[in-house]
Amino acid sequence: MLTKAQVQEQIAELKMDYINLQGDMEKLESLGHEGSVKQAVERLEKMEARLAELNKQLAEF
Repeated sequence: MLTKAQVQEQIAELKMDYINLQGDMEKLESLGHEGSVKQAVERLEKMEARLAELNKQLAEF
């Protein structure tokens, strides 16, 4: 079980990764790399699911 601080740290890191991936995805879209965009979308969805899990854990503290 993670501590509250560890959960908060993971949320912050995941949010930064999410923002960076969104920026990368925009660049890939503008260059026409559809396969890479699809992979990025899948990663974003996984990140969203993980964020939901972490936020649920945080609410339990």
